Amino acid sequence: MYDVIIIGAGAAGMMAAGTAAQNGKKVLVIEKMEKAGRKIRITGKGRCNVTNVADIDDFFKQIPRNPRFLNAAARQFTHEDVTGLLEMLGTPTKVERGGRVFPESDKASDVTRALDRGMRDAGVVISLNTQVAHVRQAEGGFDVELTQGGTLRAKSVIVATGGVSYPSTGSTGDGYLFAKENGLNVTKLSASLVGLTMDEKWPTLLQGLSLKNVRITAKVGKKTIYSELGEMLFTHFGVSGPLMIELSSHAPEDFSQMAVTLDMKPGMTEEQVDLRLQRDFAENIRKQLSSVLTGLMPARMAPVFAKLCGVDADTPVNQVTREQRLAIGRALKALPLHVVGTRPIEEAIVTRGGVDVLEITPGTMMSKKTPGLFFAGEVLDVDAVTGGFNLQVAWSTGYAAGNN
Repeated sequence: MYDVIIIGAGAAGMMAAGTAAQNGKKVLVIEKMEKAGRKIRITGKGRCNVTNVADIDDFFKQIPRNPRFLNAAARQFTHEDVTGLLEMLGTPTKVERGGRVFPESDKASDVTRALDRGMRDAGVVISLNTQVAHVRQAEGGFDVELTQGGTLRAKSVIVATGGVSYPSTGSTGDGYLFAKENGLNVTKLSASLVGLTMDEKWPTLLQGLSLKNVRITAKVGKKTIYSELGEMLFTHFGVSGPLMIELSSHAPEDFSQMAVTLDMKPGMTEEQVDLRLQRDFAENIRKQLSSVLTGLMPARMAPVFAKLCGVDADTPVNQVTREQRLAIGRALKALPLHVVGTRPIEEAIVTRGGVDVLEITPGTMMSKKTPGLFFAGEVLDVDAVTGGFNLQVAWSTGYAAGNN
């Protein structure tokens, strides 16, 4: 009989295991992959963006869904606790642009090795290449049934199996089954932090083209749900890059409600853009429109952009009408991007949706319906934007579960 069985050796699971063991509990971690921390190893492009130094109030602003639920857990285990733990385990960290925290070595594997070492030193037993089929309430605790056969018994179980994004890391939705078979609700699952698809063909003509220092704005009705400066990328399916990936975490379920625009000249007003166009046209009176537009955008984009404005790219600028020039100016400030959905959830950085947080006690991560059954990390219906915030959610909820 174990005190605690933890299913999943990702960020939340390893944090929960080390914490529970430090509290004197007899802990078993079950991981179906051949290594612990598979998803940690690919975060931050293999460098592992472990957390963010944003203050607690700003941290909550980076959580599009259910930020209030995290209030107690986030205060129990902060970004300072994360970096302090890693330092103690021999993996010092550094702070980079946007408050992002990385290991000094720039190696995600150092983070997983440190956490693995911390678990083992605390006495945690780890069973790799082992898959759980069912978690059932039993007298005095829970029976954890393995797909390979056999049943393990524990007083408490922590489910830290992740979501359904990046299934190659072992996140295939097992935790949702365990939640449902113990009476918990699982909210609708969808992709978050992922590229966005468009119903037009023109972005494919610009595949691979990146735009920097632009502003993406998204509105639902008159309400602005997202407006940020940064970088975006045109792809074979639509749009991606940091801005669009972050926008995906704010988008409504029904994409038809959302209007997205691209401002290619965020430092200028529409009037200033028109004056710039008038000047450029006057200085290049015999040149074609697409040639003159290259002063305002990448050369590859100029002919596509002209067509979107309803003007032939080969038109000499001295033949461009005032109405056409104004249309070009408006498009430079607010080019519509007709986004219709996301790429498949398997390609998403995180999963939106999960175990309903209304059925979880915030300070402990324990099920309100099933005492002794806990949930931590991405399996919960909580997700954040990029920048180390999703891992901080995992650390904080893992700690809360392990500590309680």
